[in-house]
Amino acid sequence: MSACSDPTPSSPIPFGSLGLPQSLIKHLNRRQVTAAFPIQAATIPDALAGRDILGRAETGSGKTLAFGLPTLARLEGRRARRGHPLALVLVPTRELAMQVHDALEPYGRALDLRLKAVFGGAAIYRQIDALNRGVEILIATPGRLTDLIARRACRLDQVEIAVLDEADQMADLGFLPVVCELLDQVRPDGQRLLFSATLDSAVAELVTRYLADPVTHRIDPPAGSVPTMSHHVLVVNPQEKAPVTAQIAAREGRTLLFVRTQLGVDRVTEQLRAAGLAAGGLHGGMTQRARTRTLAEFREGTVTALVATDVAARGIHVDGIDLVVHVDPAADPKDYLHRAGRTARAGASGTVATLALPKQRDGVGRLLQAAGVDAEMVRVRPNDNALIRITGARPTPIQVADARPHRHRSADHGTAGRPERGHYGFDRGGFERGQHGDRQRSAGSGRRSTGSGQHRTSGPVRRRRQAPR
Repeated sequence: MSACSDPTPSSPIPFGSLGLPQSLIKHLNRRQVTAAFPIQAATIPDALAGRDILGRAETGSGKTLAFGLPTLARLEGRRARRGHPLALVLVPTRELAMQVHDALEPYGRALDLRLKAVFGGAAIYRQIDALNRGVEILIATPGRLTDLIARRACRLDQVEIAVLDEADQMADLGFLPVVCELLDQVRPDGQRLLFSATLDSAVAELVTRYLADPVTHRIDPPAGSVPTMSHHVLVVNPQEKAPVTAQIAAREGRTLLFVRTQLGVDRVTEQLRAAGLAAGGLHGGMTQRARTRTLAEFREGTVTALVATDVAARGIHVDGIDLVVHVDPAADPKDYLHRAGRTARAGASGTVATLALPKQRDGVGRLLQAAGVDAEMVRVRPNDNALIRITGARPTPIQVADARPHRHRSADHGTAGRPERGHYGFDRGGFERGQHGDRQRSAGSGRRSTGSGQHRTSGPVRRRRQAPR
């Protein structure tokens, strides 16, 4: 394996110097994309030469064009047979599949190359129809591609360029066995491009098994050491966590808030909306149409506070997120860094804040130490100067009505059977009522819940995680 640790160039490198065909350069210039990001400048010449590549870079560093432009260039003038794509891009989530397609499709159209994204939650018969018409570059989640192959709508025997994007996230989600089954079906003499933020044992095994003498390019530092990213732990009392969260969500700019379960996403989103805030939720239990609409609203600024689970937000690239909030502390250092990586991209600045109850502060401190993060820890209350300084929170108290239906109210519409309410209209304990009731684990505790709302236990019964469809 050839290894390169590519320094950030002191001056921008133009795409025109990387060996791309003039047809692509002309279209890049038309879209005012002239200077290559470091990962693009490093990998494109090797990819054009047909080399296998291991790219070590964070989400948002420009990886899509790093593998997409040379793939398009190498296929220029080619035509795929029905159901036999020439290039395959495997991604872990539906949202990332759509993002890759949308980023590359204009350039593919300029070269008369056909691209199609296939993923679960969309009509499979439309995807089959597109494959029957012919697709040069197929962007797919593993589960849906497996379905299409089982229906004999797609074969991978003509794939000569295979890209695996966000390989570490594939491993985290348990999808590598399916990925291996798919990579075993592509042409053995083809080119492999693998991109990952980390190189743990599972990803290293993929590299050894499928990449031939790859050249390695590492550009971006881990999220914990990004110089433009600041980390903070905000210690809050249980009864004040909800109003603190609402004041943060009321700030100017795009804010991404992480919670541990789908139920938590729904509850926090409803309560923020009840406070009059432009909030949206994102989790795997939503329909694809709802997820797509929510992401579009977040990108456009109609929604300024997006509440999401770890799984739903993986691989999502939205420009201009300058604050990430761990409403529920991350489960482990890797999850923390994945969450934090949604901000401070490509040289931009960003802030990462973790809300910790007093009983959680020691566990959160250990987690951040393991993640290699140096964080400021400060106790805050609603309207505190420190809260405003760190997050840009709106200082005015926000009156919030309970967003949930009151199923136990008495016949005369009194308050019998209702949970005790706090000063800001939330249940006492704020959002924590739902968290304790769902038995979610915070940093340093013993039980862990997954982004799908299912709990991992030490008992003999385990659900087998399926690939995304």
